[in-house]
Amino acid sequence: MVTLDVRPQLLETLSALRDRVAAARFPLPLAEAPRARANRDELLAQLDDYLLPRLREPDAPLLAVVGGSTGAGKSTLVNSLVGRRVSEAGVLRPTTRTPVLVCHPEDHHWFSDARVLPDLSRVWVPHQEGADDLLSSGEEQARALRIETADTVPRGLALLDAPDIDSLIADNRVLAAELLCAADVWVMVTTAARYADAVPWHLLRTAKEYDVTLVTVLDRVPHQVVSEVSRQYGALLTKAGLGDVPRFTVPELPESVWGAGLLPSTAVAALRTWLVHHAQDTGARRQVTARTAHGLLDSLKARTTELANAAAAQYAAALRLTSAVDGAYDGEHARVRSRLQSGAVLAGDALKRWRAFPLDCTAGELLDALVESLGALLLCSVMAADERVDDSWRRDPAAATPQLAGHGPSPESAEHRIGLAVRRWRRELEEYAEDEVRGLERSTAPDPEAVAALVATVLLGGRRARTAGEGLAQRIGAHGALRLRDRAGRLLTDHVDRVMHAERERRLAPLDALGVTAEPQVELIAALSVLQKER
Repeated sequence: MVTLDVRPQLLETLSALRDRVAAARFPLPLAEAPRARANRDELLAQLDDYLLPRLREPDAPLLAVVGGSTGAGKSTLVNSLVGRRVSEAGVLRPTTRTPVLVCHPEDHHWFSDARVLPDLSRVWVPHQEGADDLLSSGEEQARALRIETADTVPRGLALLDAPDIDSLIADNRVLAAELLCAADVWVMVTTAARYADAVPWHLLRTAKEYDVTLVTVLDRVPHQVVSEVSRQYGALLTKAGLGDVPRFTVPELPESVWGAGLLPSTAVAALRTWLVHHAQDTGARRQVTARTAHGLLDSLKARTTELANAAAAQYAAALRLTSAVDGAYDGEHARVRSRLQSGAVLAGDALKRWRAFPLDCTAGELLDALVESLGALLLCSVMAADERVDDSWRRDPAAATPQLAGHGPSPESAEHRIGLAVRRWRRELEEYAEDEVRGLERSTAPDPEAVAALVATVLLGGRRARTAGEGLAQRIGAHGALRLRDRAGRLLTDHVDRVMHAERERRLAPLDALGVTAEPQVELIAALSVLQKER
């Protein structure tokens, strides 16, 4: 007989894997991202709500989750198994957000805390007409699990009536899937009219994939077609590889209509007997828990590997988007350096001011014009780089997310930041000029602002500014001019590099904020490897 492996080492490695799964993020809208997010959530729910709690508490009651489509009769079935109404049934049932768990009073403590379904708050009040609607009204109401106790439920067994798996309300569908992930036994309910529907069969195939202990109930079957419908349903199960799944048939009865009452005990006797046997017989119970737990354990390799591959695809896409930014800004940065060397800044108003200096233009006016022209060159390069990024990202599906769309620098904000940077360069340049002038051993020192204007013209004017170098040497000497030019040149390079680097980082900031790194893939594979060795 297969038994549960509850060694502390296994629990520790499973917990480590669980943390790696929880940390995995798939924010970039790649084709496989929605599936990866759904798989991660499902795997996390199965680890948190079933596998880890079951391995930590192997003697906890069996949890049989009753799931199925809208109108399948799940609530009526649960009420009939219990022998009294504990779960609201009827046409309004699809609107409820509060699943109902019913157990023996002495088993209440197993479900009163967060051992299973830790994300659901507990509701202790006895069920009243309309309670579900009250609990689900209001946007801020936390998701809840209502606990009922009944002496008619045998010890060691709990029944959970889940929301409809095809509910019109998305939150109900998500909750139904989470509840199934917490089950030792899936009790899948369908009807004679809907047993071939796609949604229940998707869950049946999922149960087979994970080797979950599964029971099916064919509900509301008219007497005159019981044999034919049962035969056809059995054939479908066999074709799907589920021919050995226990199958129970509940006839259509007056009590079935709109959940108006309880079914006769004889209608659910066979299902109740099966559940009680597997809850109270030691061998059968171990077989159920071990099968479901080992099925999930066996599925971890493929599912974790799939998550790791999806994480790797996210990282590759993030590198691709980053590379587009780096390429655009590297290209424009090289262009800025080339244009500075060619003297492109000394053009337009700046060139006009230089030609008028010093007779019809002051040193301050020349510096103002040079600073404005330098800022315009940097702004043009930044906006050109950003346009290249936008063009590249528009062609990449990975960038089609609100977090990345429209986050390039606006001309106004970029102009403001670059204006601050070039004015800061001017102030430091003037300080350098003042230092150089103070060191001169002359009775009449030159105007520091004029010296700053000349060295700025030398650095930014290229061949057009040859006479600026001569004028600078006349004022502070050849050695002083060379020294100041070297210091100011390094200062200019440093400020230009800072501007381009800061704008590049600003463009990358929304992508960096998504936190797409190489670590999730590596950590998932490493945690899986440790688990495989431990098993």
